[in-house]
Amino acid sequence: MATQGTVIVGLSGGVDSAVSAALLLEQGYAVSGLFMKNWDEDDDTEYCTAKQDLADARRVAKRLGIQLLTANFAAEYWDHVFEDFLAEYKRGGTPNPDVLCNREIKFRYFADYARSLGADYIATGHYARLEAGPNGPELHRAVDDNKDQTYFLQAVAREQFDNVLFPLGDWLKTDVRRKAAAEGLAVHDKRDSTGICFIGERRLKDFLGTYLPPEPGPIIDTSGTRLGDHPGIQFFTVGQRQGLGIGGVRGAAEAPWIVAEKRRETNELVVTQDVATIERHRIIAEETNWLTDEPPAPGQQLDGRIRHRQALSRCTLDTADTARLTVRFEAPQRGVNPGQYLCLYDSSRCLGGARIVGSML
Repeated sequence: MATQGTVIVGLSGGVDSAVSAALLLEQGYAVSGLFMKNWDEDDDTEYCTAKQDLADARRVAKRLGIQLLTANFAAEYWDHVFEDFLAEYKRGGTPNPDVLCNREIKFRYFADYARSLGADYIATGHYARLEAGPNGPELHRAVDDNKDQTYFLQAVAREQFDNVLFPLGDWLKTDVRRKAAAEGLAVHDKRDSTGICFIGERRLKDFLGTYLPPEPGPIIDTSGTRLGDHPGIQFFTVGQRQGLGIGGVRGAAEAPWIVAEKRRETNELVVTQDVATIERHRIIAEETNWLTDEPPAPGQQLDGRIRHRQALSRCTLDTADTARLTVRFEAPQRGVNPGQYLCLYDSSRCLGGARIVGSML
């Protein structure tokens, strides 16, 4: 008989959530699974994997002998994640919907739904660790640094981590797959999803074009010379090299062209062959979410990253409060995009982060 309490695991149909459920069963929890569908679309479309994912989740639940529940949070996803996603592109930024998806869907609506069913805990297959602190849970990087997902969890409010379990925090991905195979879980060799949270792996340009009409404009170099035309700056991101459609330019070097700037006010896409043009030391971010009792003090040395799986880089906190922060990195950061997130760490602990709004040399 279970002695640890009841837990509902977010079963996505992937190997990580499947092994999370198996581990919790071994630890003595009464486990149920919940499959969340958060994007309403015909399941037979080219990119939608919800139908197959649900089938895989059912196979996992059957193998483990647990109940599988289903819930549809599509309206909540649209209102609290997808509309923000589109708005950021309209502003000329590059959003990260996975960060908001965790904050709004997985650790808000999923958690509320689980509590309404009487669950003591929720669990997910995230690679992250929660440690008990004097004033609440502390978020720490996973043992498997290559799979660590604290970057995507930085915007979750600290209190939302109460009664949350991350069974894979101390596991390596290779061991997770071995465990899945040993448990006879058919998803043990299923490849990891790399698409937009809950929407799937799509050609982003085609997908965005459904919601944001093309706005053609000029492609120029940093001196203002016109090199071509773009279909809309929303389809590009600072640092991008592929898909610019720039052929040979007379007098230019053989080096690749890189997006250096998106000028929303003039609808110009600025490109360069000089990588230094897209390097920045100081980053400005807003909508700060601190996972600490108090914001770190200005002048404190921290580690930071501006994208998932980027190596941590040393930085100094210039200013910080609950609304805005600025940091200066020792090493220049390439391809800083407004709309993305700056995540800060003190050793293994994730301190929180904020949405990037600007950068300077």
